[in-house]
This record gives sequence, C-alpha cells and structure tokens, in this order.
Amino acid sequence: RQQITEDNFNEVVQNGITLYLLQSVDQMLLSATKERIDFLPHYDTLVKSGMYEYYASEGQNPLPFALAELIDNSLSATSRNTDIRSIQIKLLFDDSQGKSAVAVIDNGRGMTSKQLNNWAVYRLSKFTRQGDFESDHSGYVRPPPVPRSLNSDISYFGVGGKQAVFFVGQSARMISKPTDSQDVHELVLSKEDFEKKEKNREAIYSGYIRNRKPADSTHITTDDERFLHNLIIEERDKKSFTAVVITGVQPQHIQYLKNYFHLWTRQLAHIYHYYIHGPKGNEISAAIKEASPFNNIDIEISMFEKGKIPKIVNLREIKDDMQTLYIKTAADGFEFKAQVEGEGIVEGIIRYHPFLYDKETYPDDPCFPSRLKDDDDDVDDDCFVVEKGARGKRPIFECFWNGRLIPYTTVEDFDWCAPPKKRGLSPVECYNRISGALFTNDKFQVSTNKLTFMDLELKLKDKNTLFTRILNGQEQRMKIDREFALWLKDCHEKYDKQIKFVLFKGSCARTDLPSKRMQSPWATYASIEWDGKTYKSGQLVKTIKTLPIFYGSIIKFFLYGDHDGDVYATGGEVEISLEPQALYGEKRIIPISKLDRTVSDKSVKKYIEDEMARLPDRLSVTWPEGDALLPNETKLAGTPIGALRIEILNKKGEAMQKLPGTSHGGSKKLLVELKVILHTSSGNKEIISHISQHGGKWPYWFKKMENIHKLGSYTLKLQVVVNESNAGTYAGRPLPSKMFKFTIVEGKPEKFSVGLLDPPFRVGVPFNIPLDLQDEFGHTTQLTSHIDPILEASGLTLRYEEITKEENCTIKGVTAKGLVNNYQGKNFNLKVTLPGLKEDSQVLKIRLLPGPPHQLKVKPDSEILKIENGTAFPFQVEVLDESGNITSQPKLIVHCKFLGAPELPVYAVDCSNAGTNILTGPVVHVQNIKKDQMLKARIEIPSCKNVPPIEKTIKLLPSSHVARLQILSVEGQKAIQIKHQDEINWIAGDVVHNLIFQMYDEGEREINITSTVAEKIKVNWTPRINREHLIQGLLPDVKVPTSIKDVRYCLITYLDDHVSLESAFTVRPLPDEPKHIKCKLKGPNTMQMGEELQSEIDIMVTDQYGNQIQTAASCINSLGISGSGLDKSNVKMTWQDSTQTITVKGIKFKPGPPESKELCFAWREFSDFLRINLTAGPPAKLHLVDWPELEEPISVINGRELQKPLIVQLCDQWGNPSPESNVKISLTKANIILPAVQQHKTDENGRANLGVFTIHAPRGEHSLHLKASYSKGILNCPVIKINVLPDPEKPVRLNVKYDKTASFVAGSTFPDFMVSIISEDDNIIKNINPARVSMKMWEGQSSGTRASANATSFACSKVKDDKDEGFFYFRDKMIPERVGNYSIQFGFVLDKTNILNSEQIIIEVVPNDPVRLLPEPPPATPAVSNVQAVASRTLVKNLCLHIMDEYNNRTGDYLVGKIIAKIECPNEDDTEIPLFQGKVSTVEFPFHYGSAEIVNLVLAENSPGRDSTEYILAFEPDVPGLEKPLEPYRLSFMFYNNFKKQQQMATLTRERDQLSQSILAYRSLFETSNQLVTEMKCQAKEAETRETHLKNELKKHQISIPPTSMLQHVDSLIKQKTLEQEAVMKQPRRTCTLPNYSKGNQDILGKIAHLAQIEDNEAAKVISWHLASDMDCVVTLTTEAARRIFDETQGRQQVLPLDSIFKKTLPDWNRPLPHFRNGKDCFKPIGKPVFARDLLTFPDNIEHCQIVFGMLLGDTIIIDNLDAANHYRKEVVKIAHCPTLLTREGDRIRSNGKFGGLQNKAPPMDKLRGMVFGAPMPKHYYTVSGQLELLQQYRTSVIKLNCANKELDSQLQSLKTPEMQKKKQELAEQEKNLKLIEQKLGMTPSDKGTESFQPTTLDFSDSPIPPKRMRREIVKKLYR
Repeated sequence: RQQITEDNFNEVVQNGITLYLLQSVDQMLLSATKERIDFLPHYDTLVKSGMYEYYASEGQNPLPFALAELIDNSLSATSRNTDIRSIQIKLLFDDSQGKSAVAVIDNGRGMTSKQLNNWAVYRLSKFTRQGDFESDHSGYVRPPPVPRSLNSDISYFGVGGKQAVFFVGQSARMISKPTDSQDVHELVLSKEDFEKKEKNREAIYSGYIRNRKPADSTHITTDDERFLHNLIIEERDKKSFTAVVITGVQPQHIQYLKNYFHLWTRQLAHIYHYYIHGPKGNEISAAIKEASPFNNIDIEISMFEKGKIPKIVNLREIKDDMQTLYIKTAADGFEFKAQVEGEGIVEGIIRYHPFLYDKETYPDDPCFPSRLKDDDDDVDDDCFVVEKGARGKRPIFECFWNGRLIPYTTVEDFDWCAPPKKRGLSPVECYNRISGALFTNDKFQVSTNKLTFMDLELKLKDKNTLFTRILNGQEQRMKIDREFALWLKDCHEKYDKQIKFVLFKGSCARTDLPSKRMQSPWATYASIEWDGKTYKSGQLVKTIKTLPIFYGSIIKFFLYGDHDGDVYATGGEVEISLEPQALYGEKRIIPISKLDRTVSDKSVKKYIEDEMARLPDRLSVTWPEGDALLPNETKLAGTPIGALRIEILNKKGEAMQKLPGTSHGGSKKLLVELKVILHTSSGNKEIISHISQHGGKWPYWFKKMENIHKLGSYTLKLQVVVNESNAGTYAGRPLPSKMFKFTIVEGKPEKFSVGLLDPPFRVGVPFNIPLDLQDEFGHTTQLTSHIDPILEASGLTLRYEEITKEENCTIKGVTAKGLVNNYQGKNFNLKVTLPGLKEDSQVLKIRLLPGPPHQLKVKPDSEILKIENGTAFPFQVEVLDESGNITSQPKLIVHCKFLGAPELPVYAVDCSNAGTNILTGPVVHVQNIKKDQMLKARIEIPSCKNVPPIEKTIKLLPSSHVARLQILSVEGQKAIQIKHQDEINWIAGDVVHNLIFQMYDEGEREINITSTVAEKIKVNWTPRINREHLIQGLLPDVKVPTSIKDVRYCLITYLDDHVSLESAFTVRPLPDEPKHIKCKLKGPNTMQMGEELQSEIDIMVTDQYGNQIQTAASCINSLGISGSGLDKSNVKMTWQDSTQTITVKGIKFKPGPPESKELCFAWREFSDFLRINLTAGPPAKLHLVDWPELEEPISVINGRELQKPLIVQLCDQWGNPSPESNVKISLTKANIILPAVQQHKTDENGRANLGVFTIHAPRGEHSLHLKASYSKGILNCPVIKINVLPDPEKPVRLNVKYDKTASFVAGSTFPDFMVSIISEDDNIIKNINPARVSMKMWEGQSSGTRASANATSFACSKVKDDKDEGFFYFRDKMIPERVGNYSIQFGFVLDKTNILNSEQIIIEVVPNDPVRLLPEPPPATPAVSNVQAVASRTLVKNLCLHIMDEYNNRTGDYLVGKIIAKIECPNEDDTEIPLFQGKVSTVEFPFHYGSAEIVNLVLAENSPGRDSTEYILAFEPDVPGLEKPLEPYRLSFMFYNNFKKQQQMATLTRERDQLSQSILAYRSLFETSNQLVTEMKCQAKEAETRETHLKNELKKHQISIPPTSMLQHVDSLIKQKTLEQEAVMKQPRRTCTLPNYSKGNQDILGKIAHLAQIEDNEAAKVISWHLASDMDCVVTLTTEAARRIFDETQGRQQVLPLDSIFKKTLPDWNRPLPHFRNGKDCFKPIGKPVFARDLLTFPDNIEHCQIVFGMLLGDTIIIDNLDAANHYRKEVVKIAHCPTLLTREGDRIRSNGKFGGLQNKAPPMDKLRGMVFGAPMPKHYYTVSGQLELLQQYRTSVIKLNCANKELDSQLQSLKTPEMQKKKQELAEQEKNLKLIEQKLGMTPSDKGTESFQPTTLDFSDSPIPPKRMRREIVKKLYR
C-alpha cells in the first residue's frame, strides 16, 4: 500500500494498473480484491537466450553450432526447390563497408509478412502456429520417410534462429521475398531497440515490418550498414529469398571466425555431411556419383576482410570433415535398424577401419585426441601393447537427428557390438577399429538448440528395442550379435594387414592339405614382422594351444594366394622343425597365431640344450708321435702326417664309445672313420679311407701317412659313425666329426727349363728369360735361396738386372750389345746357368737385330755448304744404333728444317726399310736476297727424341736469273719510271711513244737482253713485236682510245723456267677541245597530256669524239630552250657538279591534240634537237562500251548468259579514250561466272573485251567488280549488280540407292533400285515423267561414262506409295542368266540429245545352284560293237563333264567327288547289258572343282548286248555336301555285233544328230515367236487397264476425257495446268534468304533454317527469333562430316552432328500438352496453346529433322498472347514443370518464369535479316500438281497403249508371211526324215522326232514381262 501524494502521483499512477482507494494506509480490507498485472518476459529472455543455451562441450567452441541453426532454417526454406538450393554465409569484416556483420542468405521460398511475424515470436514452433498466428499455409504436415531421415525438416521449435542471432551479435535484420510476390519484407530485431522501447515505456514485443520494392536500399542511411546496399542490390534477379543479417557481432566471435576459419567450416561440413553428399555420404572412391536430390544443396561460406583476398569455401569441397574421414578410411560397413516403441526409427551403420601395414587407419579427431602415445623414449623393447586402441576412449556412435548432427550426444556402444568378456571370433583390438553413426527420425526429442538428445541412448538400450540387420537394402531378422561378430571376423581376415611377410622365396603347392582347392598357390617367405617383432627362418620358437607344446626352429612361412613380393596379411602358417632334431627329426606346419609371442629365446634354448646334452657332441684328437696336422696348414709334398689318437666326448666332456640310453635306440657302438680327400677341379677324390673301433683298453687310433705328394687342397675328415650301418647321422642329426683342411705344395727346386721368349731381340733393348723350376716330383716350384745366373754368348756382351723368386721365375732386364751383319740381324747361341741345381744349365738360340736409333750420320761431312738461291740440296743420311749398326724401324722419317729465313721448305725422307736414304726436297728460295745469306739446316728424327739432331750451315748465294722488270717513259733527255699498276693520262686518240724496259737479277745486276731473253717477253696491246727493238730495250707504241670511258690496260710479261714476271700500267684518255653540245633524254620520249615530262634531259659539251668536256656552272646562263606549245612556267635548269652536265626538268606542253613535239637546245654557237611524243592523259577510269548505266541489278537465271559481252575502255580524267595497252583488268568476286575468269589486258587502243559470261551462283544478289590499276593507283571502275535466280527444275545428278550387300545370282531378280533426280540446289525434283528415267544394263565394263551401244533398257516400276514422290523404283528386274561382269547405269532424258547419267554400277553375276551334269562340247551319238578292234569298242574317247546350273552356267568349283559311269537299257525287261573293259558294269572317274574328264571309256571285247539295240550311257555324279542330287548326264549309243553294220549305222547316227540340231533351232524360233505374241497381248492388256484406271482417277478430279482426239485434249489440259502451277509458284511467299550450305555429300542435311517450314507468319517469326542463334548451324549425320565443314571454314561455321545427340532426353512428339494429364484437362487454357514443334513441316528427312528440332525446341509451347501465357504457366506449375512459352505477339516466358526486356521480345520480321523459316507451298499448288501428274501419266499410258496395239498387229502379220510358212514346211520334212533314220537305227523315237510341233502357251499373268532385248538374247542362245 502506498499513499498517493501530489509529489509521487506521476510515479505511482500508471496506465493499465488497478487502483483500490482506501481511506488510510492501514485500513483493513472488507473483502478480497483483484489486481490486474502484466508479466511479459524481459527482453533479456530473447537477447541473452543464446548465451544461456549455447555452452562449450568436449572442448569445442559452440559458435559453429549457432550458425548451424541459421543453416537449418535455410535448409527448410529451400526444401521445395527443384533446382539448386543455395545457402550463403557471408562474413563481412571489411571496415570500409561498415561494421562487421554476418549474413545468411538462401534462395528458398521466402516468408510472407505473416510468416515473418510468426518467426519473430519466441518459441512459436511449427506445431503451435494456429489462431492468431495462423500462417499463410495449412498446419504442419510431417514429411514422408526418406533414407537417413534427410527430409530438411529441421527448423522446428521457433527458438534456434533467435538464440543463434543474439548469441552471435546484438541485432538481426530479416529480409525475405516469397515466391510470386512483388514485395520484399524486412524486420529488424535489436537489443538497442528493446532498450529504447523499455526506456520509452513502449511495447517491447511489437514493431514494424517494412514492405518495399526489390533492390530498394534508400532506407539504409547509416555508415555502419553501408554493406547492406550491395546485399540489397543482389535482390534484383531473385525470385524468392531470405537473408538474415546479424550486426553488432561479438569481438571474440570475430576473432574466432577469422583465426579458425578452416576449423569451424570443417565442423559445419561434419554437421551437414549427409545433406551435402547424400545418404551414402562422401564416397570419394566412387567413379560416378548417383544423381540424387542432395546434389543440389550448395552451402558456400565467404569471408571478406579489408585489403585481403576473400576466403570462399563450399562445404561440398571440404574433404577432411570427420564423416568424410570415416567413410574414406572404412573398408566395409554393417548397416542395421532399430525399432523403438512407438514410431521411433533409428538407422545405423558401423564402419570398419582396418589395421594397414604398420598403423591403424582409424582417423584422428582433432577435437578428441584418442591415440595411445609412447612419450618415453627409453621404453623397453620387450614391453609392448598387445591391443592398441585405435578408437581410444571415443564412443562408437555419432548421432544425427533428421539428417543433421547433434554434436553433444554420442552413444558408447551396444551390448552386441561391445568387446566380449571372453575371447571371441575376432581379436579384441578389432572392436576398437569400428566407428558408427545413428540416424533418427523426429520421434526422438532434442534440445531446442539441437545440441543434445533427451533420451536417445535410454530408449535404444531398452530391452524392447528390436535390432535388425540391413543387407542389400532389405531387413534381415537375425541375431544381431552373431551377425555382427561374423561380420567383424570377416573384416579382420579380409582387410587387416597386421603381419608383414618379407623375403619372398617363391610359390609352391602343399600336398599335405586334404582340400585340392587349397593346395595351391602358396607363397613362401623367410621372415615376418608381427606386432613389432621380426620372425625369420632358423629362429627358435614355442607354440601355444597345441597338444603337445612344440619347441622348434622356423623353416619358412606360408601365405595362401598368388604373391610375388612383400605383402601384409592378417595371418598365415609357419613350418617349424621340432627341436632337438636329434630326438624328433620332424616338421610341423601350424597357424602363425599359435606362436607364443611372450616366450623368450633364452627359455627355448635352455630346453633344447638340456635335451641335447647327452648326445655325442665332439671329437678330441691328439698326435702321440708328433707330425701334427694343424688346421689349414701348408705342407711340402711327401711330408709325413700322424699318428692320430681320437676320443668321442659328449657336451659334459665325458668320453663315450656307445650311443647313450635305450630311449634313443639302444647302446649301439660308435666307430671313427678317417678319410683324406683331394679337392680337384673335376671333383673331390678320396685317396685314403680307414675305420677304427674302440678296443676297450686302447682308444681310437690311426697310423702315420707318408704317401701324400700330389699338389692341391686336402681335407682330413674324422667322422663318428654307427656300427654296422656306418651312418654318419643319428635321428636326422649328424654325429660329431672333425675336419682338418691342409694344402700340399711343391718342394725345393732340383732342375729347370727355359720358357718361351718374346722376340724380336734387339741390340741394347732389355728382354726377359722365363725359367720353369721343378722339384723332385716334377712340380713347378720357385727359388728358395739366392742364385746368380750366368749368361754367355760368343761375340756379345750380356748383362741382366735381376732374377725374380716369385712363382714365375724370370731373369729380367737382359741386354745384348755387339756388331751384327746388317739391319736384318744375326743368330747367336745363348747359354743360361743356375749354379746349385742338380741340372744347372740350358742353351737357347736367338736372332739379334740392330737396336733402336741412337745417332744420325749425314754426308757430306763439311760443316758449311754453299748453294744458289732457288736450288735444292741432297743429303746422304744413315740411322745407327748404339753399337754403330745401321738400323731401321717403322715410321722412321728423317726431317731437315732450314732456319734463317721465312717460308723455307722442309725435307723429309723415309728410312724405315734400310735405315739409310737420300734426303732432299723443294728448292730453297729466299725473297729479295741481294747478297750472300747464311742459313741453318737442322736434320733430325721427330719420332726419336733420344737421337740428337745434326746441324749444317748453308751459305745461300743470290740467283743469277731474271728477278725484276722495270718500264720507263723517255721524254727528251729525261726517263720517267712507270711503276707496276701506274695510271697514265693522255689525250684521247693520241699515241704514247718512247717506252723502254730494263731487267735485273737478285743481286740488282742488270741483265743484257739477248734474243733468247727477248723471245720470252710478251705485251698485250699489240700482237706484233719488233724483236730487234726489244733487244735494244724498246717497247711498242701504245694507241690511246678515243673515248674517255675506254681505259687501256697495258701488260708486259716475262716467263722462263725459273721465274714469272709482269709489269702493268693503265692509259686513261683525256677529252679534247669543245666541238658539240649533246642532249640526252634519260627515259622515254613520250609524255602524257597534262603531265610533266618525267624523264630528265641532260645537256653536255663534248669534243670531236663525243667525250664530255668539263665546263663551269656559269654556262647554264647561255643555254636556251624553245619548242611549239612549250609551257616554260615549270622548266628548271640545274648544274650537276658530279656529272658536269645541265639537267632540264619540268618540260610540259599546253593542252592540245596529241602529236610529236620538237625541242631545240642552243649554247653558244652549238645546238641540238629532241623530239617528244605527246599522248593522251593517264588512264583515270573504266567505261563500259555499249553497256547502259545500270542502277538496278540485272536478273539472270542461274546457268544463263549475260545479255551482251563486257567491253571496257580506258579513259583519262577528261573522258578521252586512253590508248594504254597491257593494263590488267580483272573481275573480282567472279566465282559466279563461267568460263573461268581470265585476267585481260587492254589492247593498243586501251580497250579490252571480257567476253560473254554464264552466271553460276546461288540465289541472291551478287556483284561483279571490275578491277584495274595504273601507276599503283586503282582506277574508278563500275560495279555490275546481278540478281541470280536459281532454276529449281534443272537436274544436275542422279542419286541411286540399293542394297549394296546383295548377291547377284544368275536368273534371279535384282534388288530394288531407288532413283531420285537432284536439282542444282540439292533438292529432289518431283514433277518428273517416269518415262524419262530408265535403267540400262550391258555385259562388261565401259571405258567411258556412257552406256554401251548394245545395252538393254528397263523402264521404272509403278510407284507403290504416294509418299515416295520424286523417287523412281526399278523392281523385279531380271538378272542375266549368263555369269560375268555387267554394268548398270541409270539415265534421265534431259532433252532429245542430252541424257543425265548416273555413275556406272559394276556388278558380278554369279552362278545359280548346281542342277545338272553336262558335257562340253556335246558329243555325237556313239555306235559301237564288241569286236576286237579297240576303236570300234570305244564309247567315249575324251569327254569333259561340268556341273551346270539351270541356265547352263558352270558352277560348283568348290565341289569334289566322283563320277560313276554305267550302261542302262531303255527296255527294263532286257537283262543283256553291255559291260565295260575288264568285264565291269561301272567305272568311276575322279571329280575335282566342278569338272571331270572321261578318257577312253571302252566296252569289253565280246561284251554281252543285243545287236542293233539302243543303250544309254549314264554318268551319275556322287558329290557329298549337296542338298539336292544332281541330274546325271545320259548319252544314247547303238550297240552292234557286226563291224560293217556298225560302220553303216555310225554314218546314219551322224545324220540323225544333224537333223536333231536343225529341228531344235526351228522349234525354238517358232516357240519364241508365239511367246512374243503372247507377251505383246499381255502388254496391250496391261496398257489398256492402266489407261482405264487413270481415266477414272481424272474423273475424280472433275477432269473428263473425250473419246476422240484424246491426246490433243490432254496436251491442252497439261499446258493449262502447267500455267496454273507456275502462277501459284510465282505468288509471293515467305522464304528463307539465308544461303544454304552446299550439300557436298549425303551426310549433310543443310542449315537449320532450311530444314523446316511454317505456314503461320506470326509463329514463323517468333520461332525463328527464338532459334536465331541456331538458324545458321549446319546439321550433319556424322561427326566426320561436321569436322570436314569445320576445317573447310576454318572454324567459322557452326555445325551439329546428329550422332552426338543424347536421344533418350529428346521429347516424345506424341506427348500431350502439360495441362492434359491422365486423359483429361487439369484446367481450361486460354490462347490456343500448341507445341511449337507441331507447327513445323519438314520437306525432307523427317526423322532426322524431328531429332534436331526436338533437341532445339524441346517442349516449347506457342500461345496467343502474354496474358494467356502467364495464365497458362501459373496453372501448369501447380502440377508440373512448365516449358518455355512463346506468344504469337512475339513475347517469350522462359522455363524459369522470366519474361520482359528486349531479350525476351521478338523484333519485327524485317529485322531478322531473312533468317526466318520459309512458308510451304499453298494447298492449291499440291492440288494442281497432282492433277498435272495424273494428266502426264494418262498421256503416257495412251501413247503406250497405241504402241502396244501397233506392235501386236505387226507381229501377227509377220507370222503369216510366206517365209515363215516355208520354214514350217521345212520343219515338218526334217521331222519325217528323222523318224525314218531312227527306225533304221533301231532306236526309240525321240520326243522331238515324233511329236509334231505344238506352240507352247505360257502363263505371264504373275511374272514380269521381259524386255524385247532379253527375248532376242533367248533366241540367240537357241541358235548357238
């Protein structure tokens, strides 16, 4: 209670409080009262909620988990996205853009203002948004179950987002734009705002949502939020989004986000691992990831700092988050499912991380260090951890809720996957190698901040929880504990690599195993590394868990499988040898796991040693008599050894004579065996063998050995053996033995011999004498003491250096000195003595040669030698050795070098053969020697440096020969010397007199000129020389040239045997006095009007010979120039110092008629003239002669000529014809004309006729550019524009299609030929009369391109289907009956003279099936008898039989068999049948490759048979492998018993055969004639039927044909319909003017713009614009064709190959519109929607075009206008994806819903530049074309009917001619004669002889009618 006063009224009385007025403060209440209060939570509940809720656990910073709350909201918002789900976290730490901020932006569905209001309400979960907080959508609907519960339903409680933003910062700005909304909604919640409202006593939990336009940032006014401008600008292109912008970020959070960027992004990747990578996680090893709805989640984090490059990371790219590491290192997985009471479902997976090689692969978690680490370096090696914890103390399972990680909850394990208390199927360490993950649905409660589960582990470990295993996606109700244990055991055995097998030894098979499958392959190894220890062969081991326990040594290790090197495995087997082997001698193979890893080697060895102590262990050997043999001792041959005393000792040192104990086989005696073995290269040889036994009182004893003298290595072996068996082993263990290895070597030397010497032997050259020393046994030995050998030889002094005592004894350094006869040497006897040996001397013969060069001897002996300069000097040289013998050796070259002057020669001579020779060489010559000169001659041998050189002094005297020539010119009493190459200036035309010469020798002594000397002097300026003058020293006079340009070169030469001298000088003329002036035009004398003379005029003053005279520059003032019409205004005269001339320039004449002008030049009294030709001005332009100026293009049909020839004329600038010849004129861009463009030149009149051209170009406007240039300038040339119109009816080639793989069998029918006529633009010409298309066939090959003259013609068949318009078929055409090569060619008649032919098709007609056996040639009918003469009994002399088909073509080349010949009788009752020679009834002949040769088939002598009887000789083929038997060949013959009768009958038989052939020819003629008549009747009937049918068809088109004058009426109708058709074609129609690409081959379809046509103009415009970028693209069938086009156009042409299109994604052309589903409309559309592809018509290649436009247009829809399109899209997207919409008004709505802007509005039709689909021909055109085609067919049928009737009448008349009647009469007479002859022969009358001729009637109703030529061929065959 409080008293209200005036002072406290304002404080106590507040709005909204309840006041009860009392009279006093302490007044009692009369009754209970109520007071209204408000208890809204303080804003700290919201602002500090994050601080209270987020806490650190497991040593982790909770900031990433706060950011995860915001990502949860974004995942929920984007859950309905069909395309990329983009979530961006932007860390804006750039101070220049404002204060730090964190923004989370997604492209989800956004929030309406109501939904944004709901978000702001704290703890308003999705389940409680009802009533006042009703959202825009219906209440919460739980999503359907999905794998791993990845349903994105993780924005749940209405708490996490607010807690997260206020944990990160102080303020949150929510910006959101929902789908299909034009407004952006923005809400700001900040601590500062809450404080301000509290201060102002305003409602805390109320505020405003700003609704604004996208990209409008005008409300952002503070600098702290400048970064918002950029974020808001990005809203422009977004359909929907939500952005959470957090400002006032805590400083500690900023530092953490900056410094630990990789760590917290890695944690986020861990939290959302399965949302990012899908239910299976980040399976890095998968080659191709399966398409899934999770591949479109894109979470990108970027951090922007001032002055630094932004850090951007996509969570999908992080490869080291823990779940990725778990998946990456796992070898296998165990999936299971837990069903908790209620609807709680937990999916789980356990992964196995194997031990690989030397380490665990269980990944480390930096937030949870777990591995056991040995920190002490001094850990005892024997102490190791048997079960290393791979997982450590970490729990097994991480827990995920609705697919996202709950970071602070883990599950340690379950009972069934925890390590067992007892040893299980797998080692306990395997339980530490598993990791796992649990995935729960939303039936398990989590904390509001999603950090922990409430009761997950409690529910999972409830006894009612049911665990099942998931195998291949199916639940398996099994015992989960057993399944897990078996799975873990399998993983351990399959994936763990704990044992390393090393030192591979090979592979083997183990026959000890019962299972054959497991017997191989087994790899064997010598060592393993297991658990830190190494086990290898020979190592002692102990076993565990074996009965009994084994001790033994390792032999090898076994590992099953095909291995070839070091490998890791979980286990294997080991083979051990049981120890001690003396007791057991067995081997066992056990698993490696049964080796005792704890036992020490020491205990194993002790056990074995105890067992081995009682066995014989060693031998004790003593030498009682001395001569002991020490190990490896070396003894001399013959040295005694022994005697030996031996004892056998055990390990305890006790002597023994028997084996110990009965347990080891009783007490057997032991013996000692002694063997001495010699080791040789061929093997070991036993030379001594004794056995000693123990005598009881005496030991084992062996006597002394003295007979060992062979050299080599020996072994004395003492071996304990068992009595009786003499075995050296016991129980597999060798008994004690002892070996003494020793060597026997040679003894002391007793004799010697001399070994092979190494000749040649030379004086003074040391050589060696090898000695072979031997002991008394003849063994080679060596010296043991010093010996001085003695060497003796008569006439020689011998010395040596030393004698070696090594194994090869040698007297080294023996030298011999003395005289030998010559360089070929001398023989000597050399005696060698070694004092002290029993045999101490040996004599050997040697040949001693002179020694090496030692000195030179040169003759003459005098020291000073005189020679004249220019002569050579000979020296006699000898090469001597040190004893003075002349010696020689290879390459012994003696040199002499002259010193004292340059360029002196070097003499060289070869003394290699005899040691002496003459040393000489070139002459010694010193230049310019005037007096005696001293030289040195050094003679030496360069190859022998030890031979001292010899020097001689040479005195060189000057030569007395001519050495110098001197020329002088005498002027009066003075003589002037003219030096060599001097120049003399003299007046031109004058003569140089008084030239003399003098000659001197080397000593400058003048030489008198004699006649001999004079004859050797020559001059070059005159051919004749006065010898007398030369003797006097006078030279001929020199004539000076008249022109100063001519310089005379004068040369005087002297030549003798010793020297060649010359002296030369030049005489240069000087000009004389002035006599003329001379004008010279430097260039042509022609100049063009209006131009200056380009040539310069040089004026000079000359003398009488025309030589220019030098004048002064002042002479220019005296020069005058004049001429008619000369324009002197530009004339310039300049003096040229360099040329001493006056140059005149600027000569120009005034305009006037072209003529010859004369210029006059005057100087002093001299003058000269020049004539100049003035021509028209230079060409300036081209003019077309007789060609009007054309402004409009000239229309020309392609292939037609221009109207007139192109004649051009050169003109100057005034239009005057310029007669400039050879000006090149060409046509550029002239690839459209024929003949080929040639470069033309103007004639002498400046005119060029380019000729008449034919235009060949694609349709469109083209231009011909004339090009001409003159003086490097381009003339003004006219341009001719030509509008080329293509001729669509002009055929250019025939296209023939047929089955090229078909085989052409004789007599069968050809495959169908399909022929089409292609026009010049590669289109098929359709309106063609089939009669103009024909097929020709002829035998053989034609050399040219035209058909053969005797070719058979065929007409095309009737078209079966109207769809094949433009195609002509040739069906059921008969293949010729004769085999061979045939040519087929199709032709199209262009006109009366020209035929367009296709390429020739060469076919090979092969034989038909084998039918019969026929002879070649047919034999005559034999007549035989059974007389003695062989000729009369011969049935067949030589007959060749061949297999034929039904058309008598040889066939069956591949057949092999036999022919059986036998004789038959036509009368079956007659049993008397003739026999063949040898009295046999059948004869066999071989049959090879389809032929058989019947040779000498003879009847037997006195063969049975009836006289005058006809028999049949049958040849029956026996050919295996044929389906049908062949018809035999039967030959009738007559048999007679009388020879004369046989001869008579043989004559009658020949007559019978001739008559038979003639009758057959007549019958064939008449049969063919009758057959021809029948065929003609059939043809006439068919033509009449065809004519009637076509007349009825014309009546259906309201065209009636009168009974008379049919052809005239039809022709008039055809003309009328043709004009009507042309009128329709000329009507204006939309066409595509884009030039099509030339179809070079069939793989090119053409450009897309030409492949389709559209009738509707508006649809054509919008579709053409929609496909504008593709209209120019060329479509090809193959990539190869596309590549060719690409290469031809240098990559400029875009191409589309059809074989590269993925056709499975192409639309179904029969698919209904999207609004039509399940057979009914989902809504009523407006605007007449239709698929754009349905508006297209394809003139050709329909199937290919459907592929192209199906890919380009897809399901694009055409609709009337934009409103209708928007309505249609808005309704369609409710049920399905909406494709692109195009409106007939030109608007486009893309498939993503975007429309508007220039890029989505089609321009007018004229802006498309002709790139628009053409319109098809109007329907009336096709009606008229159909009528016209029917009329043409009817005309053809009428003509054909008239021709058929005419031919039939003609044939019937020919059968009634007298000639045919006569032939019938002749046939009857011949048949009568044949019958009489056969009666005389006694033969059975043949059918052809007895039957009268009856015409054969054939049925041709169903068979094709053969052409006439084929019928003629039949007749020809019959006459052959």
